[in-house]
Amino acid sequence: MLLCHGQDVNSHSLDRKNLFEEQHKDPEGIFPRMKSIDKTADSECTSSTTVLTDGIPVKRRLGFLSGVSVIVGTIIGSGIFVSPKGVLQNTGSVAVCLITWCVCGLISLMGALVYAELGLMIPKSGSDVGYLMAAFGKFPAFMYTWTQLLVFPGGQVIKSLTVAEYISKAVFDECGPNEATKKIMAAFVLLSAGITNCISVRLVARTQILFTTLKLAGLTIIIVGGIISLAKGQFGSLTTGFDGTIDNPTTIVSAVYSGLWAFDGWAQLNFVVEELKKPKRNLPLCIITSVLLVLVVYLLVNISYFAVLNKDEYLSSWAVAGTWAEYVLPGAVVLVPITVACSVYGSLNSSGFAVGRIIFATAREGIFPECLCYLNINSNIPLPSTILIVALSFIMILPSNISLLLNLLGFLTWFFYGFGMVANIVLRFKMKDTKRPLKVPILIPILVLICCVYLVVAPFLEPVKVEFWYAVTYLAVGVVLYFPFAFFKLSVPGMDKVNTLVQYLMNAAPPQQMIS
Repeated sequence: MLLCHGQDVNSHSLDRKNLFEEQHKDPEGIFPRMKSIDKTADSECTSSTTVLTDGIPVKRRLGFLSGVSVIVGTIIGSGIFVSPKGVLQNTGSVAVCLITWCVCGLISLMGALVYAELGLMIPKSGSDVGYLMAAFGKFPAFMYTWTQLLVFPGGQVIKSLTVAEYISKAVFDECGPNEATKKIMAAFVLLSAGITNCISVRLVARTQILFTTLKLAGLTIIIVGGIISLAKGQFGSLTTGFDGTIDNPTTIVSAVYSGLWAFDGWAQLNFVVEELKKPKRNLPLCIITSVLLVLVVYLLVNISYFAVLNKDEYLSSWAVAGTWAEYVLPGAVVLVPITVACSVYGSLNSSGFAVGRIIFATAREGIFPECLCYLNINSNIPLPSTILIVALSFIMILPSNISLLLNLLGFLTWFFYGFGMVANIVLRFKMKDTKRPLKVPILIPILVLICCVYLVVAPFLEPVKVEFWYAVTYLAVGVVLYFPFAFFKLSVPGMDKVNTLVQYLMNAAPPQQMIS
């Protein structure tokens, strides 16, 4: 299914839709009808005119609150509960650990501002797919989506395993279930989030608001507990300052990867910008509000952890929040793992919502299988691509290793964030006359690009961990697949039948096309 169909979606989506209607005699008008495009009108269009082909339109159903919930709900997931130990372990000191969190927040905010500019200049769902297409053409866009077929399912696996781990701590005794049982629990978590994302956009948005509220309430309890400890004169490991600082550059990169994993999700709203109401106002406002809110929350939560725990307790804990609760809330320790599970589940839910749109956008451009851009005619959801991500996540649960996945996914993620920064710089010249509702100083994408290059190159300056070679190999496989199936558009036998079958089974049809 990952191989590209030989026909271009832009030129054949109407034929596919007409075939669908021929095969579904519909006297009662259940399925939307597509009218043929007026070729004369189309040929007379200027470069500033956009023609929409008949098809299923993408509806705008996300407002400011929903947008903030999508970003915050994605960012605050497993990261703040999984990453703190890794950040301290790889920095060695409390002071450098807190500085690393600030650096990660600053990098994320600058990157988010660049993506806000790109999202308003090229307001298409799929985020980097459209930006890379406009700046460099199809090859980088294909490679980006190819990596997301590993990155996002891998991220979903990390989150589902984290939910299973915390549920286990809340439900079972100290021995807990074995690893196989935890993976079965994680599979059920993935399935429930997948079903939610397949039913309704409105259901996803409401779920996000609920779980974002729950996670912020839980983190507020931790912050208040830390403030009370400081007020009592209990400073824990905060007094150790720079003691034990590690100066190995590769180790510091691992610390930054851990911190940035906790901030990842700041570009989430770009994936669904076509579904956002008033994007010129809401996209930058949602992004800036969300990243600043998360940065403040993360710093206060880490200060609270350090105010209560010493470094040894911090590093030996199965979950820092749980150990913190044993000291501060001994009678309500069970509430912490439940809160964490709810927090991570909210991030899992919103990630699943966004990633299907990346696959959808790539297929709509004709460089992924056509059936992956089909929308369910009732819910307007890209059902085939959403189901694909859930299926890949199930497969990745079996051999999963959280530490390996964090490094692997961090490398691939920042590899393409770097390309996003380059795309922003290139489009300053290539699309210099295009109206930009938001324009950040060019120094910002340059600074983020330097950070991206460092994060990608630094792991190869020391003995390279095996996961980084996995990442390079995966990219090489993508290159091998691109040229025959996307560049030369070799037909894959049987794809016509697969496309038709997908329409039958998922009650789906091609999306509305935008032709400039």
